[in-house]
Amino acid sequence: MSFFSFGQSAEIDVVLNDAETRKKVEHKTEDGKKDKYFLFYDGETVSGKVNVTLKNPGKRLEHQGIKIEFVGQIELYYDRGNHHEFVSLVKDLARPGEITQSQTFDFEFTHVEKPYESYTGQNVKLRYFLRATVIRRLNDIIKEMDIVVHTLSTYPELNSSIKMEVGIEDCLHIEFEYNKSKYHLKDVIVGKIYFLLVRIKIKHMEIDIIKRETTGTGPSVYHENDTIAKYEIMDGAPVRGESIPIRLFLAGYDLTPTMRDINKKFSVRYYLNLVLIDEEERRYFKQQEITLWRKGDVVRKSMSHQAAIASQRFEGSAASESALEQAAKEESG
Repeated sequence: MSFFSFGQSAEIDVVLNDAETRKKVEHKTEDGKKDKYFLFYDGETVSGKVNVTLKNPGKRLEHQGIKIEFVGQIELYYDRGNHHEFVSLVKDLARPGEITQSQTFDFEFTHVEKPYESYTGQNVKLRYFLRATVIRRLNDIIKEMDIVVHTLSTYPELNSSIKMEVGIEDCLHIEFEYNKSKYHLKDVIVGKIYFLLVRIKIKHMEIDIIKRETTGTGPSVYHENDTIAKYEIMDGAPVRGESIPIRLFLAGYDLTPTMRDINKKFSVRYYLNLVLIDEEERRYFKQQEITLWRKGDVVRKSMSHQAAIASQRFEGSAASESALEQAAKEESG
């Protein structure tokens, strides 16, 4: 037994009020594994309880205050000591004093702003977490609990198709077309490739989805390219006038929404890379950026249901039945 009693004399536990019903999602950890975390969206309230359990009942625990924080922070792996906090909220749960028995403290962070999507990459991590602290003179007792935030988008108003040409003078002329430039994470990339001139012997053709993570600013900028998907379009030689259809389903791949200049710390962009390989193993490629976004269907469904309930209150039962039927159709549709 330590003479100065350095061992922690209490344990802290953080429990969310809606832990039984709140959805959990898989999220990649720093070591590449996937764990499940509670899912939140921007503007949602985060509430729960902090349980402080004394390890030795009957023995009092002196403290300088008990608090809980809600933190959103960006950590650059090459700058481990510095955490860049973009959200930092604090609630004091107890004033300095002593605890003589295990206690529970309620907390609520109302309509919390969560502007960015949770992200774990090659060189950067954006995380949200609750941190409960029993402040003590020598060693604080701390418990952290991570949550995951998804950012939802509505359907983009402008979503033009992509048309491009690849050519080597007098040897090769290809046109390719993708149906749009912005895709949600469960979308299908539909396209066509036209061979207008083929005078070199192509033996293989594929489309890659490349994720480019950019961290830092100025002279200390780091780029990490990661090939997320390879999709073989053709194995064998094409002929002039031939057209090849493309259908690439995104749902099976580990993708995030496009992130541009997040808090002036990092970006994540996605590119379609068309690769041609000839019989002499020469590679020809053309890259095109696409925008990925997370579809906000959950929000739309709940809103249509809420609209139906509101009309029931407002207009009486006749109008409400048709509104509820409409909401049901929207949800099933």
